[in-house]
Amino acid sequence: MRYYFLRFPEGKFKAVTFSYDDAVRQDLRLAEIINRHGIKCAFNVNSAWLNDAHHLSTQELQALIKDGHEITVHGQIHRAPGVIRPVDGIREVLMCRLELEQMLGRIIRGMAYPDSGITRFSNQASYESIRHYLKDLGIVYARTLGGDNDRFDLPQDWYAWMPTAHHKNPKALEYAEKFAAITDPDRCHPAAHDARLFYLWGHSYEFDNDNNWEHLEKLCEVLGGKADTWYATNIEIYDYVTAYHSLVHSADGKTVYNPTLLKIWFEVDKKLYCIESGQTLTIEE
Repeated sequence: MRYYFLRFPEGKFKAVTFSYDDAVRQDLRLAEIINRHGIKCAFNVNSAWLNDAHHLSTQELQALIKDGHEITVHGQIHRAPGVIRPVDGIREVLMCRLELEQMLGRIIRGMAYPDSGITRFSNQASYESIRHYLKDLGIVYARTLGGDNDRFDLPQDWYAWMPTAHHKNPKALEYAEKFAAITDPDRCHPAAHDARLFYLWGHSYEFDNDNNWEHLEKLCEVLGGKADTWYATNIEIYDYVTAYHSLVHSADGKTVYNPTLLKIWFEVDKKLYCIESGQTLTIEE
């Protein structure tokens, strides 16, 4: 039996993405820094808080989009879905999505859970009910928190997408350096060739509070500008991985058909393949 492994665009096996919350003024400085290093970010927005002295304007969100970043749902007024009634959670997400789409003229499909998210539950909320209504509301992924580690895994559950680290984690730079040092999948272990992802999150105002914007600069220097790494938004990663899992394989694994609109790269027994949209190809013996 052969091993199949996802590869990112151009055959890369590493990807980096950022996610920053609340659409605060400091996001503009963060964007300027990460733009210089080619890093993309999901900016997670509370729709009712925009256009004031502390938060971004609609025009500034549009500018972030033009720079290749993503705008996502963060709840209309930043309430944790795990501790509010499901009907209130539905309203939080739906109103935020509706308002952002009306402001920006684009479809919004991503989310980061606000406040304590899905780390605790009350008022008859449950992860199962939240996941169900997010799916019904057209949200395809939601970032959670609390599981920082250096495994660099892709999510198994898109509605509980665990990032690699908050930037305030004392080991964040250590994790970044470990990730950057990975130069090739483990050739000694054929079952250990999985694609790797580094996912950083936080709040940009924390750099002001802690007076340590140099920490972000250092993280970007370690993670950014690498030829072996794909720099993508959260939704780009979701769309690409979902397309990979939509490939159709023959029963014997020798034929692959790509029904998606994306060009997909993958590895079979250490050989790299690229399959165009609509293409059928044969895997070499």
